Amino acid sequence: MDPVVIPILVAAIVVVFLVAATVRIVPQARRYNIERFGRYRRTLQPGLNFVLPVADRVNTKLDVREQVYSSDPKPVITEDNLVVNIDTVLYYQITDPRAAAYEVADYLQAIDQLTVTTLRNVIGSMDLEGTLTSREEINARLRTVLDEATGKWGIRVNRVEIKAIDPPNTIKEAMEKQMRAERDKRAAILHAEGERQAKILTAEGTKQKDILEAQGTQQAMILRADGESKAVELVFQAVHRNNADAKVLAYKYLETLPHLANSDNNTFWVIPGELTEAVRTVTTAFGDRSTTGQSPGPQREEVSRDDTAEKGSTTPELEEVDSTLALDAVAAADEAAKQAAEAVSDAKAEAEAVGEVRLPGRGQTREE
Repeated sequence: MDPVVIPILVAAIVVVFLVAATVRIVPQARRYNIERFGRYRRTLQPGLNFVLPVADRVNTKLDVREQVYSSDPKPVITEDNLVVNIDTVLYYQITDPRAAAYEVADYLQAIDQLTVTTLRNVIGSMDLEGTLTSREEINARLRTVLDEATGKWGIRVNRVEIKAIDPPNTIKEAMEKQMRAERDKRAAILHAEGERQAKILTAEGTKQKDILEAQGTQQAMILRADGESKAVELVFQAVHRNNADAKVLAYKYLETLPHLANSDNNTFWVIPGELTEAVRTVTTAFGDRSTTGQSPGPQREEVSRDDTAEKGSTTPELEEVDSTLALDAVAAADEAAKQAAEAVSDAKAEAEAVGEVRLPGRGQTREE
């Protein structure tokens, strides 16, 4: 090999080495701390950078993106002397690479220990109930303390979250029993409330039903009373229009008497005091001669003879017709009186069967 070529190759190698040692390419979101002869010189920014070969060297390479650090569960004693294990998650970001590299030896370990001590101070002033229900307050106090302490280290704590709080097993069992009792209590309350609402709705429905039935009964009674009043008025007008006398009214009165005892719900019957007078009126209407024991036939014949003697115009056929009518009228009156007496007797018998008979016409009352 030519002796001239060897020095050229050595020089080329030296140049390549020097160029490589001079150029530094920093990726995005990274920061390089440069030391010159062991002393901090500057921090390289992302991109192409030039340094002095041999004199300058990269001390630390830092990532300035937001980082997540999860610590191991740490035992903490609460105010009511219960030991709970708390696991935390820390979100931080390096804001000053020089301070993070030269102000603290290991910033992650420093942050972890600071978190533990702060947790013990905060939770030591709370009981278990407050610890379990005050996570937001604990997170805010932790963040405030850590942000103040790590500011001089070039680190900003963005968030601190409590990932888990594990009480002892005995406390867990007691809490489970308490929660089960609370759920059973709420279930019983909801069940009782449901039954209460159901009973209220049922009572309101029954009330509305009774009201509607009462209103229907009232309207039916009003309509029935109106119909009866109109019927009575029509009968009254018909009676007066036909000019019925007292004899016809007395006969209709006796016809109504048998209907007094037709109802099954009657326990006593009122016997009108005008019964005897009505019977007497009907009897008188169909011939008073039947009550004196005289035969209506001969009297009619005598009257007919007298009239014939006076007028001389009455025939034997008319005398027979008048005699037949008189006999029919007397028989009808007797039959009506008999039916009235039977109705009164039946009414008295049924009244005596239930132990009471009242006679408003005479003011008499008898009990067995």
